[in-house]
Amino acid sequence: MAYELVIGNKNYSSWSFRPWLAMTVAGIPFTETLVPLKGPFNRSQSEVLAHSPAGKVPVLKADGLVIWETLAILEYLAERHPEAKLWPDDVAQRAIARAMAADMHAGFEAVRGAYPMNMRRPVQKIKVDAVVVRDVERMVGLWASALDRSGGPFLFGAFTNADAMFAPVVSRFETYQATDDTTALAYMNSVTLLPAYKAWQDAALAETWIIPEDEV
Repeated sequence: MAYELVIGNKNYSSWSFRPWLAMTVAGIPFTETLVPLKGPFNRSQSEVLAHSPAGKVPVLKADGLVIWETLAILEYLAERHPEAKLWPDDVAQRAIARAMAADMHAGFEAVRGAYPMNMRRPVQKIKVDAVVVRDVERMVGLWASALDRSGGPFLFGAFTNADAMFAPVVSRFETYQATDDTTALAYMNSVTLLPAYKAWQDAALAETWIIPEDEV
């Protein structure tokens, strides 16, 4: 099976980061096509639409099949590569992992708005409102509950799609110093020490294009 993963700017594209990280950690080979979405190297919407019917990234191409939504990509990869164990083996834990991934996918709007992913941004705490604080506390609680059951170092012991879904949040929490919870910080450290995470981060830091509204 030949895979092509179409992604956006590595410094900013949290959605692209998720399947890229999952595939890289799992050792699933793929070719990467990067379409800069904004900034001085902006490409037209038609170029994105050439890859994605939704006009968004990421997109996974697999021998004629086009999958244009992050969770669908992760589910497809888990089905095609059971040896990668991208979901927990235990049926109950697998259900919780999927619930957490879907929760991240659809929720936590306050965190998304207050803490845009920007790996190039200097590490600095910023002032946020109570809604953001509640989002952070709830997310930290979800992590703590999963880690308590699994024993870590990742949410369900070994790395899974749930960790891939939360990886951009790990970057955001680190950049904006969003939490000082020791359990959360230990989990974040496990994620950021992944060689795949570091490879993405190094590439993000090397990018030259800028999205002005995310640099303030």
